[in-house]
Order: sequence, then structure tokens, then C-alpha cells
Amino acid sequence: MGIKLILRFIYINFIVAKYGLDRVLLEVRWLGPLRFISYLNPFNWFYRNKWTRAQRVHLALEALGPIFIKFGQILSVRYALLPDDVIEELSKLQDRVPPFASEQSIAIIEAAYEKPITECFQEFDPIPIASASIAQVHKAKLHDDTIVAVKVLRPRVHKVVKEDIQLMYMFASFIQWVWKASRRAKPVEIVEEFEKTIYEELDLIREAANASQLRRNFEGSPELHVPKVYWPYVKHNIMVTEFVHGLPVSDVESFRERGVNLKRLAEMGVIIFFTQVFKHCYFHADLHPGNVMVEVKNPARPSFITVDFGIMGSLSPRDQQYLALNMIAFFNRDYRRVALLHIESGWVSSDTRVEEFESTIRTVCEPVFERPLREISFGKLLAKLFRTAKQFDMEIQPQLLLLQKTLLNVESLGRRLYPDLNLWKTAKPFLEDWVKEQTGVNKLIETVRERMPYWIKQFAEMPDLIYDRLKQDDIKNLQKQQNIHREQKNKSENSALKPFLYGVLVTSLAVTCFSLFASYL
Repeated sequence: MGIKLILRFIYINFIVAKYGLDRVLLEVRWLGPLRFISYLNPFNWFYRNKWTRAQRVHLALEALGPIFIKFGQILSVRYALLPDDVIEELSKLQDRVPPFASEQSIAIIEAAYEKPITECFQEFDPIPIASASIAQVHKAKLHDDTIVAVKVLRPRVHKVVKEDIQLMYMFASFIQWVWKASRRAKPVEIVEEFEKTIYEELDLIREAANASQLRRNFEGSPELHVPKVYWPYVKHNIMVTEFVHGLPVSDVESFRERGVNLKRLAEMGVIIFFTQVFKHCYFHADLHPGNVMVEVKNPARPSFITVDFGIMGSLSPRDQQYLALNMIAFFNRDYRRVALLHIESGWVSSDTRVEEFESTIRTVCEPVFERPLREISFGKLLAKLFRTAKQFDMEIQPQLLLLQKTLLNVESLGRRLYPDLNLWKTAKPFLEDWVKEQTGVNKLIETVRERMPYWIKQFAEMPDLIYDRLKQDDIKNLQKQQNIHREQKNKSENSALKPFLYGVLVTSLAVTCFSLFASYL
């Protein structure tokens, strides 16, 4: 372990002490005899009742820096792992950090393009327009007068990430070793999942590819605009895209002043999300307010703009179908159907008792449905169901966690625009139409059309396949007959050999007896 890593480890322990997280750790039952240690922490003398448990976790992660903030964001969807109050507090974590020096940005760009900044861009604004944990963004102008946004990875970010993840693995392994009850939560696997996610965000070529795919999916759409990627300028640590203008999605007052139809805007956001999930099978999984803007040049027809494509999600066709059918069953309060769908999809074990699972789902959902639909958060309902399904050994797949997190963001954004948003009323017709499309004649024709070239190719190869199969059968039959013949031959040889062996044995006994008799005489 290097000196810097040791110093970082010491600093983390200082933050743990400062925000009283030692008290949280010592709440573990078998550590009860050691709770006196928390009273030796001077910070607990002064800040004993200043923060709640959840606030202490939130503040500690913010103090530890951007990588731990992102880790907290990952944990904020682990409803089966953390208490409700901690989950709610972690969902407030914002990925905003001070910018790094513009000289460093320029140096990174010049090193990547191997030429001076003046040859890279006609103009380059050294003051960043946005700054986050992984990168910051500058405004620039290409030599053809195109205004662009230049995203630059932070210097040494790979090294910082590597060091912090090493420490996370140390803490996770230690917790798993000393606290057996934590093994079900799989702390090491959570760190592995986070490591994979964060390293994907560090590759701006991957992010540019994500943006290009999403842009193609919404090409010509009046509802969502995705910035164009300028591929000749894209590097692993630099991404250049079209510069987009828009109001922050949280600026509701400006929308009202301009006469924007907020109800339509909120419902349009829900439809865009479900279109990504079910029609495109590819969705933006980081839709917090900082990544969403609204273009309001025409207040009657506003449109959304989205940026930052480091985290994307997708569902398999099987998961898509089961998720849509589950949602419709929820809307109709058909809990038995929900239970059966969970079992059919393989999300819970096939030996699960349907009646017991149905009763559990009803217990969770019925109190929620007694409230007005506009007050119901479907994202939070999904979270409760995931937590409840844990007792039936339901393994929550990462793509479903991403989906649930994104749905929470979409609901939050929608209700910020229009507090009376009824997500259920907006989503149900869309899902019902999608299911009809998937099971209708048109879908069958489309599937046949898509699969026909493959079927034709297979049909052309069918005679050879049949011949090969028959030949293999002939070979197997021949081998079987040879084995039978060999066994019969061995049996006949053995039967012929038996009298000979008996004769030898009798002769040997006779010779032996004669020899003994002769020696006796």
C-alpha cells in the first residue's frame, strides 16, 4: 500500500469519526460490548444530536469526494440493503464538484490532438460551463463556426478511481468477514458492480456511442433532442458534441412566465421514458435535473433536451414483455397475475407458493392504492415490492434496478413540472397498446419478415443437415451393432474357453495329487 493510499485511508477514518459513523457501525448487535468506543470520539460529544443517522451518511459521502458520491448514488437504489431513511437521504446526493484549472483542460486537449489549442478550435472558452466528478465541459467553436461542447475527463481521474475502489474493496471485505449477516447483502459484489459502472463512465468513446444511438432512436422526434456527436474530435478522454440551449427542467417559474403547458410537458416526459424502455429497448439511466433541459422557443410545442450519456440501460425482450404485463396487472390490481408473472419470468423461484406470494403483494399494494392515483409513486411502489420479494429469494437484476432508479427520476421531474401528474393514467394506455402490438398480427408478420432470411438459409442447408444427421445415426447404429457383435463374440469365446480351462484345472489338480502321492511313496 503506497503512502498516498495510507493517507487516504487515514482521511476516510477521520471522516467516519467526524460524522459519527462509528455509532452506526457499533449498532451491530454483537459489537455491543465495544460501544463505549464511540464515547471516546470527541466529535460525538459536540454533534451527538445535530444530524440524523441518514444525514451523517450523506454528509460523510459528500466529504469523501466525487467517487464516494457516485457510490452513494448506486446504493440509493438498493432498497433491500439499506433502511428507508438512509435510502431517501442518499437519493439527494448531487454530483457537483468544483472545476479543475482551465490550464489543465487545455493541456489535456493539446496532448490528445497533438497540436495547439488554437489549431484544435477557432475559439475555446477556458471557463467551464459545467463540472462533475468525472469531467467538466467547456464551450468552443470549430473552424467551420459550429458551436460545440467539449467534455474533458479530470486529470488523474483513473488513478483516483483506482485508489478509492481499492479502499472500498478493503472495507467491503472487512465488513463481510466480521459481520456474517452482511454476506446476504453481498458488499463485495456491490463494489464490483460500482467498479464496472464507473470505468464505463471514464471511457468517453463509449459515452459518445451511447449518445449517437439515442440520437438515432429519436431522429426527427419533436419531443426529445439529443446532441450530435462530432466523431473526428472524440478521444477516450475528450468528447465533442453539438452545443445545446435550453432552460433547466427545474426552472418551473420560467416555464409559467412563458406560458408553457406544464401538464403536457410532464406527460410527454413519461411517454419519452416508456418509449425508450419498451420501443427502443435502450434508455437514458441518469435522468437527474442536471442532465435534462427544455427548449421553449415555441411554448405551445416545447421539447426536452438530454445530455450526459455515461449510464444507459436496456432490457431483454423477455424482461420487456414481463415488465409491461406486470405493470398492467398492477394498474388493474390483479395481484395473482403479478405473482404468476414473477414466477414465469424466473424472477422468483418456480417452487414459490403462488397464494403466499400473492398475499404478500396484496399486503404491500392495497394500502398504496387507497390513496389518490396522482399521489402514488410507481417507482417507490416497485422499490417496496423488490424489498418484499427478497423474502422469496428474488434476485434483483441490475437492469431492473437501473430502470427503477430512472423511473423515480422521471416521476420526480414530472411532478416538479406538474404536481398533479397521474403517471398511471399516462402510462397505462401506452403499455396496453405496446402489449397489443407485441401480440398482434402485425408483430407476427414483422417477426416472420425479420426471420425469413434465416429460415430460408436454414431451409437451403436442410438436405445437408438431414444427410449429416442420418449419417451420424448410421454410424451410431453400426457402432452399436459392432459392440453387440463384439460382446457376443466374447461370450462365445468365453463359453468355448470354459471347458479348456476346466480341463487345465482338472489336469493340474491330477498332476498335483499324483506328485504328492509319489512323494509320499
